[in-house]
Amino acid sequence: MARKRVTFPLPLPFAFVFPFLLLLVAGRCADGRPISPLAEEEAFDLPISDGISGPTDAAYEYGPFLVLPRGSATEACEPTYGFLPCTTTVVGNLFLVLVYGFLMFKAATYLSSGSELLLQILGPGIVGGLFLPILGALPDAMLILVSGLSGSKETAQNQVLIGMGLLAGSTVMLLTLLWGSCVVVGKCDLSDSSTSVDLQDTRGFSLFASGISTDVQTSYAARIMAVSVVPFIIVQLPRIFNFPSGQRLAVFVALVVAIALLLSYCLYQVLQPWIQRRRLEFAKHRLVMSGILKHVHMQSLGHLMDDHGKPNLQVIKKLFHKVDLDKNQSISRSELRALIIGLKMGEIDLDKDGAVDKVMNEFDTSRDDNIQEEEFIEGISKWIIEADRAVAFSGSYSQKLHHFHMRARNEHNMLHDQSDEAADGAESPSWICFQAILLLVLGTFIAAVFADPLVDAVDNFSSATKIPSFFISFIAMPLATNSSEAVSAIIFASRKKQRTASLTFSEIYGGVTMNNILCLAVFLALVYARHLTWDFSAEVLVILVVCIAMGIFTSLRTTFPLWTCFVAFSLYPLSLVLVYVLDFVFGWS
Repeated sequence: MARKRVTFPLPLPFAFVFPFLLLLVAGRCADGRPISPLAEEEAFDLPISDGISGPTDAAYEYGPFLVLPRGSATEACEPTYGFLPCTTTVVGNLFLVLVYGFLMFKAATYLSSGSELLLQILGPGIVGGLFLPILGALPDAMLILVSGLSGSKETAQNQVLIGMGLLAGSTVMLLTLLWGSCVVVGKCDLSDSSTSVDLQDTRGFSLFASGISTDVQTSYAARIMAVSVVPFIIVQLPRIFNFPSGQRLAVFVALVVAIALLLSYCLYQVLQPWIQRRRLEFAKHRLVMSGILKHVHMQSLGHLMDDHGKPNLQVIKKLFHKVDLDKNQSISRSELRALIIGLKMGEIDLDKDGAVDKVMNEFDTSRDDNIQEEEFIEGISKWIIEADRAVAFSGSYSQKLHHFHMRARNEHNMLHDQSDEAADGAESPSWICFQAILLLVLGTFIAAVFADPLVDAVDNFSSATKIPSFFISFIAMPLATNSSEAVSAIIFASRKKQRTASLTFSEIYGGVTMNNILCLAVFLALVYARHLTWDFSAEVLVILVVCIAMGIFTSLRTTFPLWTCFVAFSLYPLSLVLVYVLDFVFGWS
């Protein structure tokens, strides 16, 4: 049996080498304190001194980075691990923040890809319920951990604010900017019964006549998210009741509750497979879509994408006329069924009638039970663009299409008969397992190694610009750790269907839930173990306001008109203003 080809986000050897090439580039642009004394001739190549200090006592600028002299008693910055580049300048630290932030983004991408591969062979259950939620929150948890793990207690107390900024920023970004963006891109016309009409978006940006609808299970996920803020409330009780001597006990109790909620949440997902299966419920549709596109490619009708990267309309028209057997300028159900039967799906037992219904429901916007040429062109064009966007790696469209088809096929197999069909698949499960473990190890390694340098760079950038580190980590760091999730959510929401909207918002609520229990548990453990002062009332209040407001709002309704996105968007600047006023005007911290 032919071996199935699984494509990585980057070619596997390059995936290992790329982070270190990027680090090498950063190292060529920066320098820290010389570890060994400079040679005498090198020392006198430094800039001329002021006449009092020797020529080797003067620091000098190399681009945006500060190079320290030999024997300097005062170090402007301390290189992480003793050898990574460091700087005290604004531009230099901004560069390092971007480099390390990109590496953390790659770590999150590798962890996500490895998790998906592992899910293909092991299915939901333990993997989907326990490992995937933890792996998804691992980059954030790692950054929070290292923010207060090293250095003296005073240094940890200062840098741990970066961890709290990341925790608050990630949660607020998911529930405001990302949530609102998904409403905008996923909006459809609202019917008289206040539910969205799939694939119908004719009312433009009407605040009340367009929006999105989700199913009732999504509201359950929102309720779970709202409950997950309990540890935040517990840890704030001594502040609320002015009982400072009980703060350490409150931190410990909140830590225990957070761990208990984490275990309960993971167990709930293991025992309630609908949460993981929702990630795979579109496998049949994706399989039909990729199969038709691959059929066009194999039939040599032409390239699906033109030279400008747009859907090739001439090729789509050729396919339409080929499917239109009776030449009446429309495709009937019987003609569509003949096309699907002709797809080479291998051993896949595809429900032909169900596939016909799905395609007809998506393409037939006029609802006359026939697909006109314009409808066919519009539908196939959306599929071509979706297949192109769904594959992260760069390459030809035929390679992307092959990867997209194989991934859809794997998801279909797992959805129907995970154990049997995974064993009978075209690729060895042991090889997929090896690839998954390799990506997981690589992602974990990058996150573990570069989390500390990123925190140091943010702290140094804060010192150089006099901007509080909380605001830098609140705004910038979530972009590095949540970008892949955000892009996937927006692309999924853009399909303009109730089921895709339900899945998108369930993933958002799940990400916030893991922030509130796993990432908070790491933060509380850090505070308790290092005897740090709990001084984050303003930050906690922001998290509580956003989570409770959005949790209640989204758990009590399943339809969200377009105006609701502006409510979500407004909470983001409101959160920043609230923290600033409470900390710097009223002096809460």
